[in-house]
Amino acid sequence: MSIRASIIGGSGYTGGELLRLLHSHPEMEIGQVTSRKLKGHPVFRSHPNLRGHVSTMYCTPDEVEPCDVLFLCMPHGKAAGEIERWSTLAPLIVDLSADFRLNDPENYESWYGESHPNPQMLQQSVYGLPEINRDQMRGAKLISGVGCNATAMITALKPMAQAGLIRSAIADIKVGSSEAGADPSAGSHHPVRARTVRTYSVSGHRHIAEVQQALGEIDIDATVSAVDMVRGVLCTVHVTPTEPVDQKTLWGLFRSTYGDEPFVRIVADRSGPNRFPDPRVLVGSNHVDVGFSVDERSGRVVLLSAIDNLMKGSAGSAIQAMNVALGFPETTGLGFPGLHPA
Repeated sequence: MSIRASIIGGSGYTGGELLRLLHSHPEMEIGQVTSRKLKGHPVFRSHPNLRGHVSTMYCTPDEVEPCDVLFLCMPHGKAAGEIERWSTLAPLIVDLSADFRLNDPENYESWYGESHPNPQMLQQSVYGLPEINRDQMRGAKLISGVGCNATAMITALKPMAQAGLIRSAIADIKVGSSEAGADPSAGSHHPVRARTVRTYSVSGHRHIAEVQQALGEIDIDATVSAVDMVRGVLCTVHVTPTEPVDQKTLWGLFRSTYGDEPFVRIVADRSGPNRFPDPRVLVGSNHVDVGFSVDERSGRVVLLSAIDNLMKGSAGSAIQAMNVALGFPETTGLGFPGLHPA
């Protein structure tokens, strides 16, 4: 018997990726998909790659009926204010916004500049990155989405953070235009977005809160720049270690941390054009590629990670988390290896 999944707010990029993944998932059935603007139109009106594959018509949120899993793809703040309503429709809610990523109301207010409308729900939510919260996801009722930049930072830093080897860290993050969402803005409009490298968050990025919640209060800051690509995040973290670290030590840390992880690949080759993580080869994939190098002169450690922000940084992790919560094999429906060249 198939599991029925519906999507609130399915016309955006993450909604389209969820539909693509659910369509190919052997255990899932696509239920209802909402869009007030596109009510009555087929979902392939906004996701043309699904033409001939998914014939579902958009409906309004008021028309959504009970289902087994409900994905929320809503603007920031919307899901938190209506979570009781959505919880009556499905035993499992996966919210892809930032509303339930932080489990401390004071921490949320500090980073987002506003009080959380449902603070009692924060501690009931499980942060949706299986690589750190797999056990808590089993049987969960509310799973949060992940920040794409946070995902890249967490996966890069986790091996050294767990070993207590980070004195301080600075992350340089380069992101594609799809991170800005489907609705154009002054900064994401193509004529001003193309052919540029534009820094838009110099320090104090909100995703740092997710990193510190996942890995402890490590000393980290991040700078985020928009670059001329559509999908992808490349995170380069410069770490000052607490003690000298060599390449052999890093190999041991990363292998012991990620050796059994189905979607984490270590990319730290000695030669070749793909010897370090590259988001281009991850387009459409739920993999995260991680790598590292040691500057023998200064002792600085450079950690790298790359993801497709719409997959491992959003919809892919959401499906992976759903698989864990429902007891399916974690990789179900997520076997696409990515494109090259892309």
